[in-house]
Amino acid sequence: MKEYTPVKEGKVRELYDADDSLIMVATDRISAFDHILQNDIVDKGVVLTQMSKFWFDFTSDVVPNHMISTDVNDMPEFFRNEKFEGRSMMCRKLEMLPLECIVRGYITGSGWASYQETGEVCGIKLPEGLQESQQLPEPIFTPSTKAEIGDHDENISYEKSIEVLERDYPGHGEEYAAKVRDLTIAVYKKCADYAREHGIIIADTKFEFGLDENGEIVLADEVLTPDSSRFWPLEGYEVGKSQPSYDKQFVRDWLKANPDSDYKLPQDVIDKTIAKYKEAYTLLTGKEL
Repeated sequence: MKEYTPVKEGKVRELYDADDSLIMVATDRISAFDHILQNDIVDKGVVLTQMSKFWFDFTSDVVPNHMISTDVNDMPEFFRNEKFEGRSMMCRKLEMLPLECIVRGYITGSGWASYQETGEVCGIKLPEGLQESQQLPEPIFTPSTKAEIGDHDENISYEKSIEVLERDYPGHGEEYAAKVRDLTIAVYKKCADYAREHGIIIADTKFEFGLDENGEIVLADEVLTPDSSRFWPLEGYEVGKSQPSYDKQFVRDWLKANPDSDYKLPQDVIDKTIAKYKEAYTLLTGKEL
């Protein structure tokens, strides 16, 4: 049996090169504030992979994606065991674009902080008088640069995203920026409408895109998971305050309240976190993990 070692390790995922494809494995690690926490959140990687699979299937009519299979029996023998079961995705190889494609449908988090100071988010002027957690008139595209582990992503304007893409793809910066902006908003709108019908508000999220061998833009990485999105329960939603969440905002809030934690969570926070992730998965997919 051929053995594999990760060719790249991110904060949460490990990437294996399987010759004509990649195997993306979601671990149970969790990160917050650009730090990997000391604890694992058991089953978190399974939630992330299976939720991404659901959304990749759901959005395949809007944009092609990199998913080939989540069945380890379709993968090299090395991956056909319990360690990789449920948390692994065989993917097409792509040339990843150097942007985090963030879309905001509601005003919250860093966007709310920026709006309070300037009335803008990432250079986009918003209407006066918005309240915290209010739905925006239309979703906005607020990209950022990708950072290495330990560094911070940098929020940039749409105009800056053209420059970033033009630097790497001369002659295509404006074309690619417009495409990923339009795809980001289209995918968000379709999924946000679906999620709202199933009791969840998707306040904001991020997508990543790559280029295939024909130069076509393809949706990749993870899609609309509790790690990459803010999920709020529709029941009890109220403008003018922060909202309870199904995502890792729960972990962020605990860390803020416990600055001396050394990024180590107590067991009750771990238990509540995975319960939130699983509840969101069940509401959205109608299935139990």
